Amino acid sequence: MQAEPTTSLVGEEYEVEIGPVAHGGHCIARTAEGQVLFVRHALPGERVVAKVTEGEEGARFLRADAVRILEASKDRIEAPCPFAGPGRCGGCDWQHAKPGAQRRLKADVLAEQLRRLAGLTPEEAGWDGTVVPAEGDKLPAGEVPQWRTRVQYAVDAEGHAGLRRHRSHEVERIDHCMIAAPGVSELGVEKHEWAGMESVEAIAATGSQDRQVILTPRPGGRLPLVELDKPVSVMRVDEKSGGVHRVHGRPFVRERADGRTHRVGAGGFWQVHPKAADTLVTAVMQGLLPRKGEMALDLYCGVGLFAGALADRLGDKGAVLGIESGKRAVEDARHNLADFPRVRIEQGKVESVLPRTGITEVDLIVLDPPRAGAGRDTVKHLASLRARRIAYVACDPAALARDLGYFGENGYRVRTLRAFDLFPMTHHVECVAILEPAEKGR
Repeated sequence: MQAEPTTSLVGEEYEVEIGPVAHGGHCIARTAEGQVLFVRHALPGERVVAKVTEGEEGARFLRADAVRILEASKDRIEAPCPFAGPGRCGGCDWQHAKPGAQRRLKADVLAEQLRRLAGLTPEEAGWDGTVVPAEGDKLPAGEVPQWRTRVQYAVDAEGHAGLRRHRSHEVERIDHCMIAAPGVSELGVEKHEWAGMESVEAIAATGSQDRQVILTPRPGGRLPLVELDKPVSVMRVDEKSGGVHRVHGRPFVRERADGRTHRVGAGGFWQVHPKAADTLVTAVMQGLLPRKGEMALDLYCGVGLFAGALADRLGDKGAVLGIESGKRAVEDARHNLADFPRVRIEQGKVESVLPRTGITEVDLIVLDPPRAGAGRDTVKHLASLRARRIAYVACDPAALARDLGYFGENGYRVRTLRAFDLFPMTHHVECVAILEPAEKGR
């Protein structure tokens, strides 16, 4: 039997009351018939006209934009960015909310995820319920922190750089990104032509003057002559292998954090907010309180930010093992940590490498997993190592809450949780959870 054809509801408009915020930069509403709407560009408590952007009759939920505000929240402001709004740039989620309201929305999401996925109240997680702005980011409504040190520009068919619209391949042309760091803005990527390119990533290092662009050509596209407004090194993504190769200048940028310089090559991972690396190192070290001579693991260690911070504090008799899957990141980590003879970096996936090490006991663990989290099996293995403290760094509240639930099943409790607004104007939030054996907390 053929399935009945579904009727698209895209373009339909509903007058709705906006309910609570949900994970992902939208709020929840319901049509008169009870169908769930995930509404962007709205705030809790508002009455709006929501226009459907995705979904059909009978779907579990619809996606929509608030296109007319009938009753506005006191937290609503005029979006400072001229490219924000329904159907426009998808880079920011909360341009229409006061800065303090944005942080409260993120706190609401984190609290809901902890309750639903970990069974924890804020009090049980040792969290005061706040999301803290980074140093220098507490600005009045209408002012925007210039924090994004890495911006991935999409390029349209005419070679103009812009940013993608929400859940779309369409490119919104822009002449300036308000949240881009000054070192990115001064390159002038938006006013240059990028014929034959799929994307241009611009990077402005923190603590050095290093600037880099990474070009991804369209199939068969030829690299343009790159002449930007400031000196810049140029890399390209190989069409077949996906590897990143040097075209001109240094193949890395130098980032500064925790009093050390870190080489980050080939567009490798580094925290995007200029204050993020130092903020997170401080939170992790205050939570772990490393002691001289201890043994520590740094999992998903990237270029060695936390491994270096640990090694510095554990002294000559301490030891750190870092595990990282990215080949180039491992090379950078080994270079960055070469002056610590008791630090070892292994390449591979944590779930594969850690069992092969034969390690059965450690004192401290730091893990900063990708957005999907560490997962049940890895958490179980980590709990078996009986670390006196574990620091979990997370950029996704849902993955964090799931993994905290798994730690709870394996004998660990959350001692403290801190949340930082290291992605202003977006729905993202960074957290540091400190765990310890449950019996210790009784």
